[in-house]
Amino acid sequence: MPSFPLLSIITFLPLVGVLIIMLFAKSGDNQACSVKLSKAVALITSLVTFVVSLGILCYFNPSDSSFQLMERYVWIPSFNIAYIKGVDGISLWFVLISTFLTPICILSAIGGVKKRVKEFMIALLVLETMMIGMFTALDFVLFYLFFEGVLIPMFLIIGIWGGEKRTYAAYKFFLYTFLGSVLMLVAIFAMVLHVGTTDMTAMMGGKFPMQMAIWLWLAFFMSFAVKTPMWPFHTWLPYAHVEAPTAGSVILAGVLLKMGGYGFIRLSVQMLPEASHYFAPLVMVLSLVAIIYTSLVALAQTDMKKLIAYSSVAHMGFVTLGIFSLNQQGLDGAMIVMISHAFVSGALFLCVGVVYDRLHTREISRYGGMANNMPHYAFMFMIFMLGSVGLPGTSGFVGEFLSLQGAYLANSWYAFIAALGVILGAAYMLWLYRRLFYGPLEKADVKAMPDLNLREYAMFVPLVIFVFWIGIYPATFRDMFAPTVNKIIQDYQAQIKDSTHE
Repeated sequence: MPSFPLLSIITFLPLVGVLIIMLFAKSGDNQACSVKLSKAVALITSLVTFVVSLGILCYFNPSDSSFQLMERYVWIPSFNIAYIKGVDGISLWFVLISTFLTPICILSAIGGVKKRVKEFMIALLVLETMMIGMFTALDFVLFYLFFEGVLIPMFLIIGIWGGEKRTYAAYKFFLYTFLGSVLMLVAIFAMVLHVGTTDMTAMMGGKFPMQMAIWLWLAFFMSFAVKTPMWPFHTWLPYAHVEAPTAGSVILAGVLLKMGGYGFIRLSVQMLPEASHYFAPLVMVLSLVAIIYTSLVALAQTDMKKLIAYSSVAHMGFVTLGIFSLNQQGLDGAMIVMISHAFVSGALFLCVGVVYDRLHTREISRYGGMANNMPHYAFMFMIFMLGSVGLPGTSGFVGEFLSLQGAYLANSWYAFIAALGVILGAAYMLWLYRRLFYGPLEKADVKAMPDLNLREYAMFVPLVIFVFWIGIYPATFRDMFAPTVNKIIQDYQAQIKDSTHE
């Protein structure tokens, strides 16, 4: 165990970059110099944060299912509120994904963002701090502050640097997520009054009366269902994705959607196991609707970004299906799907950003035949497309297979219906790929587009590595969270067994 507060350092290190940008990248006569300095400081800070975050792997014991690298300081003693941070096998990967994707997003923004570059870099670094803080917080007050803090920089990223309808998309994103979080705040107050502490670890294991647990679970459900997002709470997501700049879409798909899945595991299943058991059939049915319905909607899209946005809803349906299968296979599958989706979906949004920066349109019909003049780009897109459809050997296959296995153990019909979503996913992604890359290269502006440059290779190559790494050797990732998942399932089963005997 390190003697220094590693998690706090990782959490607040991006703010050091923010401070440097604010002090030295001053707007004035030399605007170009200020922009270059902002880009360089943001990229270096995010890379340093990622390297430092790898230190978690050095000190983390995979065989230990408890929280590790704990930090605990008295914060507000009169209300028994403390500054508590820690990671287990589940939160570990979300922290690393956050630090991994941020420099890739900054690389994307270096080529794609043209206005208020300094402010954009500050927003991304603040967003990174909020994401890491949320995944490492183990005090409810701290958790809620970071959970809500994420909204502010993302709201600005969409509202200032987004497309034509950015204001509508930003407000819809903010209102949906904020209103859901208000109910979560009420639930947190009730839990704190019941237990007498804001320490989240003290509330794990189900210590609440069933009547109270049901209402608490519903309040959490409204917040996390919007964040995931689940059908029918998903309508904010396509607008947010379409209007957000490329970097915003990558963070939104890669990290922010995982906040919902993380919340379901950490708060719903771990703290309210009996209520989770009671509502599991409802969540699984909603997950199946999301998988089938949004896949069909994706087939009807003419905008690349909107198609990928709806595919994200469908893939997150496999996450909630696996979580509320409430067995080892399902929860393992949900974790792998979330990790895979962070890389694959983030990469697909980067792919859209590449051609949008060149042609300034996302309409599928405006492209065609790009395999002829952009073969390297076509190859990269193909890898991520195959990862999205779950081709064996790619990251998407492992997670969906385990989620379906968990669903089958819960109810064979659930698995059968969800498998139809896999077929539909292959249909809309292959349809998209054919329209973009095959056929005659007739349009002059498409023909004039250059292939990938060095900066774009730097964005895609790390993501390609992880798509195949997870697909070929998933044990690297699963072994880190399997003991934690196993403990969650054992505690859940013990709680349900005790409640049936009472």
